Amino acid sequence: MMHNQLVREYPYNKSPYTHEEMLKIFQVKAKAIIKFLEEEKPDFIFISVIGSIGAMLLYYICKSKGIKTIMVQTAMIKNTFILSEDFRNFSWVNEIFQKNEKLLSDQWTEASKKFLNDFRNAPHPHWEYGDPRRQPITRLQQFEFLKPKKLFNILQWLGNYFLEHYKQKNRFDYDYIGPWNYLKDSFKRKLRNIIRTNNLYDTFDPSENFAYFPLHYEPEIAVSLLAPFTTDQIDVIKHIAISLPVGYRLYVKEHPAMVVYRPRSYYLELKNIPNLKLINPQISNFKIIPFTKLITTISGTTGWEGCLLKKPIITFGHIFYNSLSFVKNCRSMEQLPYLVKEQLENFKYNEEELLHFIGIIIQDSANVNLLYLWEKESDMQKKKQGLEPLADLLAKKLHLIPQNQ
Repeated sequence: MMHNQLVREYPYNKSPYTHEEMLKIFQVKAKAIIKFLEEEKPDFIFISVIGSIGAMLLYYICKSKGIKTIMVQTAMIKNTFILSEDFRNFSWVNEIFQKNEKLLSDQWTEASKKFLNDFRNAPHPHWEYGDPRRQPITRLQQFEFLKPKKLFNILQWLGNYFLEHYKQKNRFDYDYIGPWNYLKDSFKRKLRNIIRTNNLYDTFDPSENFAYFPLHYEPEIAVSLLAPFTTDQIDVIKHIAISLPVGYRLYVKEHPAMVVYRPRSYYLELKNIPNLKLINPQISNFKIIPFTKLITTISGTTGWEGCLLKKPIITFGHIFYNSLSFVKNCRSMEQLPYLVKEQLENFKYNEEELLHFIGIIIQDSANVNLLYLWEKESDMQKKKQGLEPLADLLAKKLHLIPQNQ
């Protein structure tokens, strides 16, 4: 609502509302949620994702009223999802992990070892579209929509969009995405894509001493929700750059899905940082991570991948792998130079701890292809069958079925 990036496309960041109007919207939503909870008196609330004002208010109002909140989160292991009472971490996983219960059954110990060995032998993103090869990074890929068949389908879709638009009674709501805004933002994006950024990319040199910071997708929970005071990524990068020892470079790489959105001016500002190298986003994370001396991330997947590959990590936001002793969380920029020094000079990786943590995650999770079921599967019966492992996990957390069943 502050940046209007639900209705408008990044980098647009101007709200259509005054501060007073925002507070009124906030107040109306809060009152509606309180009224709903007081009338319905739920035993628990199940939240798929906290990505809006309504969901955030629902979460915190439930907490204040003592109503159990359960949300589903990706475990950053392919087709593996966990349940948690806290959006900032894996609450039930942490509860077991912090008890320091080292004894896992052979089943989960072997599953943990297999996952780690398989990942190290063939590193891969847990989300298939996190691979640069699955994103339209090049300028040629960006203009494939001009092919006759694709262009015809787009024009047909737009025609239907406009026809439906004027039938919508809710087209003046703050969260309605209208066709005119869609056209304006798409046109601006394509204009930006005409201007090449290839001449800004530096050479990747594995022999250099360097720290690595992967830019985050925006707007996204990982930044806006899990690290609300470090949403200015350029500012974070500047702090990292001045915290590195003499002789170190900071390698920064764009998120593959953000290449089409980020304006050239953003990269030019990064290029003003003397010890920074801007790396081509077509280069995979897994070509960079093995050679970096340090990974810095706000709360991204790259930090988890670095943990699995035995790398020192510094995070700036809430994220589940902060629970590992060899991951350092920076809560104040004044700490950063000292954390950098500690991770570079006195890094203490713990394989046993990592295996135990992974084992608990696998034990306390459901194997379900949730993204496919959510976005692509249209057969309701197949959806129900696919969601059964997640439903069973929820039933265990609510003590409706035995924990060991």
